[in-house]
Amino acid sequence: MLYSCKLKSVCNLPVIYNKKINTAGTSNTDVPLAVPGMYQLDITLRRGQSLAARDRGGTSDPYVKFKIGGKEVFRSKIIHKSLNPVWEEKACLLVEHLKEPLYIKVFDYDFGLQDDFMGSAFLDLTQLELNRPTDVTVTLKDPRYPDHDLGIILLSVVLTPKEGEHRDVELSENEVVGSYFSVKSFFWRFQTQSLRLSDVHRKPHLWRGIVSITLIEGRDLKAMDSNGLSDPYVKFRLGHQKYKSKIMPKTLNPQWREQFDFHLYEERGGIIDITAWDRDAGKRDDFIGRCQIDLSALSREQTHKLVLQLEEGEGHLVLLVTLTASATVSISDLSINSLEDPKEREEILKRYSPLRIFHNLKDVGFLQVKVIRAEGLMAADVTGKSDPFCVVELNNDRLLTHTVYKNLNPEWNKVFTFNIKDIHSVLEVTVYDEDRDRSADFLGKVAIPLLSIQNGEQKAYVLKNKQLTGPTKGVIYLEIDVIFNAVKASLRTLIPKEQKYIEEENRLSKQLLLRNFIRMKRCVMVLVNAAYYINSCFDWDSPARSLAAFVLFLFVVWNFELYMIPMVLLLLLTWNYFLIISGKDNRQRDTVVEDMLEDEEEEDDKDDKDSEKKGFINKIYAIQEVCISVQNILDEVASFGERIKNTFNWTIPFLSWLAIVALCAFTVILYFIPLRYIVLVWGINKFTKKLRSPYAIDNNELLDFLSRVPSDVQVVQYQELKPDPSHSPCKRKKNNLG
Repeated sequence: MLYSCKLKSVCNLPVIYNKKINTAGTSNTDVPLAVPGMYQLDITLRRGQSLAARDRGGTSDPYVKFKIGGKEVFRSKIIHKSLNPVWEEKACLLVEHLKEPLYIKVFDYDFGLQDDFMGSAFLDLTQLELNRPTDVTVTLKDPRYPDHDLGIILLSVVLTPKEGEHRDVELSENEVVGSYFSVKSFFWRFQTQSLRLSDVHRKPHLWRGIVSITLIEGRDLKAMDSNGLSDPYVKFRLGHQKYKSKIMPKTLNPQWREQFDFHLYEERGGIIDITAWDRDAGKRDDFIGRCQIDLSALSREQTHKLVLQLEEGEGHLVLLVTLTASATVSISDLSINSLEDPKEREEILKRYSPLRIFHNLKDVGFLQVKVIRAEGLMAADVTGKSDPFCVVELNNDRLLTHTVYKNLNPEWNKVFTFNIKDIHSVLEVTVYDEDRDRSADFLGKVAIPLLSIQNGEQKAYVLKNKQLTGPTKGVIYLEIDVIFNAVKASLRTLIPKEQKYIEEENRLSKQLLLRNFIRMKRCVMVLVNAAYYINSCFDWDSPARSLAAFVLFLFVVWNFELYMIPMVLLLLLTWNYFLIISGKDNRQRDTVVEDMLEDEEEEDDKDDKDSEKKGFINKIYAIQEVCISVQNILDEVASFGERIKNTFNWTIPFLSWLAIVALCAFTVILYFIPLRYIVLVWGINKFTKKLRSPYAIDNNELLDFLSRVPSDVQVVQYQELKPDPSHSPCKRKKNNLG
């Protein structure tokens, strides 16, 4: 006689065992446990056969993704130009639920474009025998075209229970009763293991080093245009990180001199894919050639000069590559706090003291962010709840908290630490709702300039929408500390900003085009009005004003010296500073820009609803590209004028003080040193710069300084919103009592 024994839930706990037991107390049939447990799935991705061709040459560049529960857990390397690729890659995965199948997807890698789908398949984990290696052949299919033959993928898999978390046990009827009361301790152990599992999947977000790349030049590239020349540019890709160089028109030997950084997420290194392209306006760009860099073959803490031959094309690329080990970002629980430890705090303060100015100029400061909790978040699920998690970003550094399930008032209590390379960076904190079936839903975001942070103050920040133009539902509580060396920060202000490689691409927007046009028009009108004012002095419309202007003109021209130019700018900064401290602040919130940003957001919502109707846009791709270029030029011109204005308006006091120091220095230099000597030194430096440093990157200190000053749009985006009084805990208690 067989007994079917199930342990029922205790205190709403899940079923732990489901096993058939005979009267002799021996196991009759082992049934895979379709209940929460920890399993290790060892997969060897062998090879593919007869895969689909997706490239023009009749081949593909296939790679494979594994997903479990809607989350990507493994991605293979790319095998170039093969329909029968051999990977022989191993992956070790942790599985919580056997009922969730392994989703296998194959893609054709297209650099700079969207990768082409080559087929998918499911592997039912409940059909695997425990502790037994199994060779599996999966047939790839396209759900849209089920009759198409897309080839097969060969795997070897082994499914094993994790020790102490899932084991075959023989239960007698008396043992069942004892097991009934051990459910609670088992469940708490399972909860802890689940947290470890989430840490495993979150681990790749912590980077372990920096790959610094300088693209120097190209040599004898392939001519793609009818004039025997090309307009070359280069694309780089390391995992999900991408970089695109500037376009060098009409040359086969371009000189780029561009520097950028990638983050290294794996100890063993990685492969950087490099492709060279010829720019063709109005049609698809021509492919020049490709090459790769195997980072595992390069030694760390050393600069390597590489001359790489382009495959499938002609010519060479010259690069400088440096691998630097780093531990600049970290995540821990709230109980582990670097600044609360007196010894660690003293070491951090000593590291960024004024006495250590010339020690590692790139290490400007230290940032600690405590993500405490959020309240009143938006309900993203049909149950009226959300599964929120938080993403903290500083430039290209990105860390995540764990997910708090089914909660609109989550508590994370996490501490994030970053090394600051630019004190003018903006800390971005975004809250998402986790969704297993698709990408995470946006719940809210805040952007906080580092220079606006008040150390050690726990503060409630009102969450904003994606465009940072208006409030959304909820507040997030943060406590932030910034420690930096002011001299290093000032020196770093005069070099190019770190380029963010994860940015949304610009798209054509009528409202954005209009906004940028109005912004530029306002900047130009300032100059036009000044010209009208000066011209009115010549016309003697107001005799008193014209007479004063005439006397001032004679006095200035007769006594003019070059040092008076920075001195006048210095007086303007000083005048505005005294207006601010006296309470006569002439800085006004630009309500026009705010209104236009809100209008733009409404239009974006309409564009999202019509995103499926893309046929017309595809037909006028060239026109759209021109419009986007004009739109971006208008934005750059308007931002340039606004940054100059905001420098003198003390929008960022740190930068205004830095401008005062620089102007004082220029005034003294121009007063005591004849102009001819200054021009001579400048010319000698410019003419000998390439001789002294052949791979130096050109930059303009003044433009680099202005790039740190926010435009009017950024001022509005970074502006904090006033918290809703209803979010106050005391207020909520009173409401509950009422």
